Amino acid sequence: MKHTLAVLVNNQPGVLARVAGLFSRRGFNIDSLAVGETEDPAVSRMTIVARADERTLEQITKQLHKLIDVLKVSDITQDDAVSRELALIKVSAEPPHRSEILQVVDIFRAKIVDVNEKSLIIEVTGDESKVEAMIQLLRPYGIREMVRTGKIAMVRGPKGVRG
Repeated sequence: MKHTLAVLVNNQPGVLARVAGLFSRRGFNIDSLAVGETEDPAVSRMTIVARADERTLEQITKQLHKLIDVLKVSDITQDDAVSRELALIKVSAEPPHRSEILQVVDIFRAKIVDVNEKSLIIEVTGDESKVEAMIQLLRPYGIREMVRTGKIAMVRGPKGVRG
């Protein structure tokens, strides 16, 4: 099962490498990793998505807590949360197909962020299934390049990761 962990860490050089190293040393794969500064510049938040059973997840959580710069680890997989992913997709856009591509962009409420005579760069934001669906619809036109942020998530309501 895929689990989403919200991990608060000290915003210090090397913390990301230590967290990623913990996963790799134990043979765990990270499906998605997004890191950014929080409302407190001294603290960063990592959103980590990894496949694990309950026992493995417990091991990961215990190991993360042992790292000196880790402040808090929360499994928000089952929480009512808002999650988003951002993707930039460069797609071939020859004149005969442009209107079809623009219709797909419009249906998904995505944005065209760059245009030239042979390609478009499309920005799409949403949950993982929305991003995946858009990618599948654009594949027949020829995806030239793609980059994705990984999942970020925030629990709904007044309760946050900090409590």
